[in-house]
Amino acid sequence: MEVFTHSIHFSMQKNEIVARFLEAGLLVHPAVVTYISESSGSGTIEGIISSLPSAVSVVTPKVVQGMAVSWFDKLAIGVSLMPEILSGKKGSSVPTANPEESFALFRDRYDALAAMMRPRVNPVPIEALVRQSNQFSGTDIGAIGMVVESLASAKGHRIVEIEDPTGTIKVLFNKNREEFDEVEKILPDEVIGVRGKLAGGIGGGGGMIFSEVLFRPEIPLTHTISPSKEPGKTALISDVHVGSDTFLLAAWSRFASWLEETPEIKYLLIAGDVVDGIGVYPNQDKELHIKTIYEQYDAVGEMLSALPSHLQIVLSPGNHDAVRAAEPQPVLPEEFCTKFPSNVTFVENPAIVSLQSVNVLMYHGRSIDDMIKFLPGTSYDHPGEIMEEMLKRRHLGPIYGQRTPLLSTPTDHLVIRNVPDILLTGHVHVSAVITYRGVLGVNAGTWQSQTSFQKQMNITPTPAEVVVVDMQTMEYEKFCFLGKKET
Repeated sequence: MEVFTHSIHFSMQKNEIVARFLEAGLLVHPAVVTYISESSGSGTIEGIISSLPSAVSVVTPKVVQGMAVSWFDKLAIGVSLMPEILSGKKGSSVPTANPEESFALFRDRYDALAAMMRPRVNPVPIEALVRQSNQFSGTDIGAIGMVVESLASAKGHRIVEIEDPTGTIKVLFNKNREEFDEVEKILPDEVIGVRGKLAGGIGGGGGMIFSEVLFRPEIPLTHTISPSKEPGKTALISDVHVGSDTFLLAAWSRFASWLEETPEIKYLLIAGDVVDGIGVYPNQDKELHIKTIYEQYDAVGEMLSALPSHLQIVLSPGNHDAVRAAEPQPVLPEEFCTKFPSNVTFVENPAIVSLQSVNVLMYHGRSIDDMIKFLPGTSYDHPGEIMEEMLKRRHLGPIYGQRTPLLSTPTDHLVIRNVPDILLTGHVHVSAVITYRGVLGVNAGTWQSQTSFQKQMNITPTPAEVVVVDMQTMEYEKFCFLGKKET
């Protein structure tokens, strides 16, 4: 029901129309308000009210006698605006019963990503290459494996050990070959494919692949965007950090007012760190305006309740939220959400939601820390480059044992199994937008001014910036809500 009322802020006459329906205990569709304002005014209102069936609580074009239902009205009546959770529903990330079975996570990762490359690589099981190296020696062969180790040789070449379910083998990448820069970006635990010549070992055992081509799962070149057939826009944000003494309340208030005046915004997606949290880092209490975790979430609930009620909000957690640190992260516990409005949909991290057929992959982005550490030439100033590397690998965070803890689950929830239309990340507080092979990548900024840690790390955040995507055209705009004194 909240879809129909609070988006009406166009003129005094239309406000009066809405107020009259509210006096009668009715909500009213915007198209009906426009119809009345262009007709005979109050007489039309009274006629509509008197003719309504007793069970009607929302006045839509369908129940107004004599009103032609336009294409847009048919859309609003016939299409649900509710986000559809394709993955990341509550309770979907269940850990393995036996922690010693954590190999299942990596086996699932290998199987899923190897399947994406197999037609291009035509791989031979590594065990066969090792045991029958004389048979394959000097021939052109393919192999797919998960990276165990990547080292530079004394002459600057790259030696990478890969593993498949049958065994391990080393691969030599010559530094003089084209695209050697991609070889230097090989990450621990990512799944790659290679084609090249096999050099047999002594006595027919062992061996090494001299690679000529490196393959990654990749976004297919044939991938095309699939925009919505219905009108509507979505606002993408992250890292609100309510509770911090650097939270930009005035900027958020301007954003909230702007949403009231912009009814074409149907969705608001928040990719984690909605609160600053408690005890996330040493001496955090000295930088908190709201000292308890319950009060922080209560403040968020009140903020979201003040937004237009037609807005559908999707919220996933981040590393500052009150959930486990290991990914995938569960939805926010109900005990912290008692003041949240009913138009909030809670999802896990990561999650895929469909908004009018546009699929958005939401991931907070903690693995960006690890990928910057291992990818030469990358930095926090350009998170879009990291998003591109995620898409190439079809994985949100392949590196195990670094800053991003991974939950032992039967399936790897960080594999990008289906190509999304939009990839939304956050975490680093720097706004960036990229397009890679038809996928729109958005790294949202923050609603927090520069923190003491960011000053030490020389990180300049992008505060109070919102990326809005038109789901019919897949074009985007950026809006900044900072005041002059806040810049």
